[in-house]
Amino acid sequence: MPWENNGGGGGRNNNGGPWGQAPGGGGGNGPRRPGGGNTPNLEDILNRGRDQFKGGLPGGRWAIIGGVLALIAFWGVNSVYTINSSEVGVESRFGAPKPELSGEGLHFLIWPIESVERVPLTLNQTQIGTASGAATQTRNTTGGASDGMMLSGDQNIVNVQFSVFWAINDPIEYLFNVRDQEAMIRYAAESAMREVVGRRPAQEVYSDDRAGIQTEVLGIIRGVLDSYGLGVNVTQVLIENAGPPAEVIDAFNEVQRARQDETRLQEEARSYANTLLGDARGRAAALREDAAAYTNRVVQEATGESERFNAIYAEYVNSPEVTRKRLFLETMEEVLSSSEKVLIEGGAEGQGVIPYLPLPELRPGANTPAGN
Repeated sequence: MPWENNGGGGGRNNNGGPWGQAPGGGGGNGPRRPGGGNTPNLEDILNRGRDQFKGGLPGGRWAIIGGVLALIAFWGVNSVYTINSSEVGVESRFGAPKPELSGEGLHFLIWPIESVERVPLTLNQTQIGTASGAATQTRNTTGGASDGMMLSGDQNIVNVQFSVFWAINDPIEYLFNVRDQEAMIRYAAESAMREVVGRRPAQEVYSDDRAGIQTEVLGIIRGVLDSYGLGVNVTQVLIENAGPPAEVIDAFNEVQRARQDETRLQEEARSYANTLLGDARGRAAALREDAAAYTNRVVQEATGESERFNAIYAEYVNSPEVTRKRLFLETMEEVLSSSEKVLIEGGAEGQGVIPYLPLPELRPGANTPAGN
């Protein structure tokens, strides 16, 4: 063959060939000897390979059948999958998701052109502002403690620790719209809380209006996540703890105690004022009632007197002398009823007024000693 002609000059037998003698001292066409013979050429290598495969593959056709069955089993294992009751499967073909979701049970796909992603449907909890927290129903995403440091509307630093509860309601959007879904929820929740806390005084965050803050933050988170098409439903935002940073907690407690003392003293003063005001109002009401009763009594007495006067006047018109004498006697009786003098009318020779008897001394018990 042409490549076997190592000699020069038209096929002459030259031991050295065009480059001299071959290694080992032999010619270009000499047989290969152990320890220093000629090197094998390409035709020798092909002949040896052909001789080795003259007997067929090791094991024959059964080996081929076994290999095919192994490939089929491997393909079947990768093409069959199961879905649990707490999750759904999203199949994709060449990376594009199918619109149908795989429910609970056994399913089949064409591997390797198709694949499946399992999406849990249970409730998830994302905690912000604390390094550890309560366990969740599925998985728990926890951030650093410094995430909860926020600036309130009255320029105070507030440490807010809160949790966001969410569940996946659209698995296809959840898998294919956003790359890092849980980080997206964390960033949206933290941003919403900072926005709401930044508009409110610190006292509302501590205790006065936590429910209102939670509701407002929940609405903002839902709006942000819906705008990104994340495919999740945020069900609740819960503020677990809100207070000042640890570095100023002692000063904050002193301020709180001072406020409590202020509130207590104000309540005591208000109670004392209410007591005095109640007493004053009671006395005023009693005086008003007495004045009304006095007014009514005086009016009634005046009315009675006027009616009696009118009656007497009517009698006086009918018999003036008798009426005049009766009025004189009644008046004298009223005037002299308490007098200690006895008036004796003695006529022209009488003395007029004389002591008649020591009437005060004769009264019962008048001279009785005080101890008897």
